[in-house]
Amino acid sequence: MELGQKTMYQIYPKSFQDTNGDGIGDIQGIIQRLDYLEDLGIDMLWISPMYPSPQRDDGYDVSDYRAINPIFGTMEDFEELVSQAKARGMDIMMDMVFNHTSTEHVWFQKALAGDKYYQDFYYLREPQADGSLPTNWQSKFGGPAWEPFADTGLYYLHLYDVTQADLNWHNPNVRKELQDIANFWLDKGVKGFRFDVLNVIGKDEELVDSDGTSSAQEKSLYTDTPIVHQWVQELNQASFGQRDDVITVGEMSSTSVPEGIKYTNPDRDELTMIFNFHHLKVDYPNGEKWTQAPVDFMALKGILNEWQVGMSDGNGWNAVFLSNHDQPREVSRFADADRYHYESATMLATTIKLLRGTPYIYQGEEIGMTNPDFDVAEDYRDVETLNAYQELLESGKPEREALAVIQQKSRSSSRTPMQWDASAHAGFTDGEPWMKVNPDYKHINVAKEVARDGILAYYKELIHLRKKYPVISQGTYEQVLAGHPAVLAYKRVEDDSELLVLSNFFEPAVSINLADCGIKNAEEYTKLIGNGISDIEGNQIELGAYETIVLLKA
Repeated sequence: MELGQKTMYQIYPKSFQDTNGDGIGDIQGIIQRLDYLEDLGIDMLWISPMYPSPQRDDGYDVSDYRAINPIFGTMEDFEELVSQAKARGMDIMMDMVFNHTSTEHVWFQKALAGDKYYQDFYYLREPQADGSLPTNWQSKFGGPAWEPFADTGLYYLHLYDVTQADLNWHNPNVRKELQDIANFWLDKGVKGFRFDVLNVIGKDEELVDSDGTSSAQEKSLYTDTPIVHQWVQELNQASFGQRDDVITVGEMSSTSVPEGIKYTNPDRDELTMIFNFHHLKVDYPNGEKWTQAPVDFMALKGILNEWQVGMSDGNGWNAVFLSNHDQPREVSRFADADRYHYESATMLATTIKLLRGTPYIYQGEEIGMTNPDFDVAEDYRDVETLNAYQELLESGKPEREALAVIQQKSRSSSRTPMQWDASAHAGFTDGEPWMKVNPDYKHINVAKEVARDGILAYYKELIHLRKKYPVISQGTYEQVLAGHPAVLAYKRVEDDSELLVLSNFFEPAVSINLADCGIKNAEEYTKLIGNGISDIEGNQIELGAYETIVLLKA
């Protein structure tokens, strides 16, 4: 199957399905739900980290790259998962956290004990002459990016949590270790890798202060530097590039279209595709995440178009998505989950899943799971969220306002347990879940969706259409109605086939003249899929609130 036909599904194992009653999802739980995923039409399962970890950052703080965390099961369970998935036509994509390790990792512990070999695995620096930190960089999770390295007088770099020490990729021994780790999992039958924050591995050997003008300037000191491409090519050639049919995707923070092309153009032997996040910052006024703000719809349109056109022109490849474990629930963020739940979920799915690229579904998205809007800050378990909440309070925000901000922006919103049915704890566990279940689980769950022709059935049809029609899997992309204030629209073209996607992102109904979409003869088009009753009338289409329609000229 070609790349454009595939659909990926992300599993956050801690919250997917628990089978032993400890309140934490496990590998046997994933195995138990493989038939569900096969029926959905999934081709590959990206599973968030299952390695041993103190769970300070919910598994993205790895303490052993070659083992399975006992809270999830055993290596034998994992091998069974690979085998059982393959029997159903699905492959496994492992999450590789190669920018940093947990400070509990044996490498860091040996470094702390004075082992010079392992001290060179990390960025250890002396303070500046005036006694200040080695650089003025800020951690992405809040506070300085430097922490004392025990009582040595040195500091270690952590771009993320204080317990996540950045690895020194300039050291060839580090690169060799990480290449060997990739091969270890390939030998286990893994057919894909998702590389966490991969484009920040390229810090300079000599680290310098930012000029203080902006976070963007500071990020430029360690993001998308030329050496990243060299190291990714080296990793490719030493591991997954030597195997057949391995799919790789890089998480690329603050990247650009030209860099995205470099990472994914097949001629460069780097990655298969990338995630970029610019379209998920359209509710960050002035680049500030921890604020309450509406989505800038015109910015969303512009960014999606920029990446679709740019990556296509440069023979690059996008991973297309609106949701993952680091983002709020898309139906709560981009539409109206309360009054137009079905329409909102299916409209967003249509808009994203028919773009040029490989679509990713995040667990629960296919049933329209929403933000939980917990009314107590402590119910949000994510370290970034809790740090931000404290900073908001310290800045003078009233508790009510600070809570409203994290309700809108928290990563925890996507990490609540999967809602399988209306029984206790949504069928996720027989025990006490590690994190509260979203209170709406009794009316939003898989069992209800299976019993009706709803969001889940619509997702299945979208996945089927991508496999069936080359115009979706291979076609070119062209924006239409670029200036429309309420409708996101585009065409996909392959030979004589043409697909037109029209999505209304707001409540008032809108009327679209197909001539404005470059369609001269509407009789050549038929409705392929849609979430409402609208159809072509003459040369017009009337789209209701959050309605989407797809027209096909075959």
